[in-house]
Amino acid sequence: MAGKLRVASTPDERTLWALLRDRRLVGVKFRRQHQFGPYVLDFFCPEARVAVELDGGQHFESAAVERDAERDAYLASRGVRVLRFTNREVRFERDAVLAAILSALGTPSP
Repeated sequence: MAGKLRVASTPDERTLWALLRDRRLVGVKFRRQHQFGPYVLDFFCPEARVAVELDGGQHFESAAVERDAERDAYLASRGVRVLRFTNREVRFERDAVLAAILSALGTPSP
């Protein structure tokens, strides 16, 4: 499943991955489409236990909001902090997205 998701990445996922991969963000390792329990996380930093999720429009439908809340609760109960960003934020507010990720990692913005 995770492998199929890697191949079918959205343009915004590819954009964010280009910024996170190969320890490009302050030397911190991220994994893409990482299996964690019953879920596949868009991006995961195991060292900091931070998950980054990109939400397209389907995430704002009531059933999806409920599923995302259950997923976030599951991850939180296992010590994972979840950051959610919209595709629009990645596209047009990239610096703010990276600043939020850095903050979650405990690293000040450059």
